Amino acid sequence: MVVRPKIHPAPLWSRLSGFHPSFSTRWGPTAAIWGAGAGVYVLYILSVTPLVKREFLTKLPGIGSYYEDHRPASDRPM
Repeated sequence: MVVRPKIHPAPLWSRLSGFHPSFSTRWGPTAAIWGAGAGVYVLYILSVTPLVKREFLTKLPGIGSYYEDHRPASDRPM
């Protein structure tokens, strides 16, 4: 009787960068919280630039009116 080794193809998750699905379910919420925090930090740092104020912050519902510039055009530096 010949004994053959059982050869199976590698599971799909091992071929996708070696990450098991439980890795993403365990670290996904943490990565989302850190990503949201980083986004808020970047918006806070860039909120003084006219481009970010005009194109993004004025379009946010609820707080967009806070970032609108009501100065006349002659008083604006840029």
